Amino acid sequence: SATGSWQNLGYVLQWPLFGVFPAFMFWRLRKLRAQQRADAATPADQPRTATPLVATPTDGGRFDGDPAVDRAVGPMQFIPSTWRRWASDANLDGWGDPQQIDDAALSAARYLCAGDRDLAVPADWWAAVFSYNNSVPYGQKVFGLADGYARTALSET
Repeated sequence: SATGSWQNLGYVLQWPLFGVFPAFMFWRLRKLRAQQRADAATPADQPRTATPLVATPTDGGRFDGDPAVDRAVGPMQFIPSTWRRWASDANLDGWGDPQQIDDAALSAARYLCAGDRDLAVPADWWAAVFSYNNSVPYGQKVFGLADGYARTALSET
C-alpha cells in the first residue's frame, strides 16, 4: 500500500541483515584462519590440549613400570615424554627423578615458565596453566587452590 505497512518495515530491516551476514562470515573466517596459523606456529613443547593420563608408550616402562602405555608419574604427574623434555636434578644426586619432589617441582617450574613466561603476570600465569591442561575449569580450580594457599600463608605470618 502507499501508506506502508509492517511488512514494508520488515523488508527495510531485512536487507541490512542480509548485508551484515556475509561481513560477519568474512570476519569469522579470517579469525579462524589466523587462529589456525597461530596454532601451527605453536612450538612442539607447548601442548595445545590437555595431556592425557594414559598416552602412547614412550619410555618402555622405565618411569611408570608399564611398557604398554605411558602413565602420569610422580608428585607433579609428568607423562614420561614430558619428563624427558623437562627433567631436572634439583637435589644434585646426578639423576632427574620424577618421583623425587625436588626434581619434580623444579621440572614443573621449568615447564610452566617456558618461553620466558613470568608467572607474576596474569596472562603468563594463565598461559602456563593452559600449557599444562587447556581447560578453563581446570585453570579456575588451580587458581582457586593457589589463591587459598597464598591466603593461608599470609594469614600465618
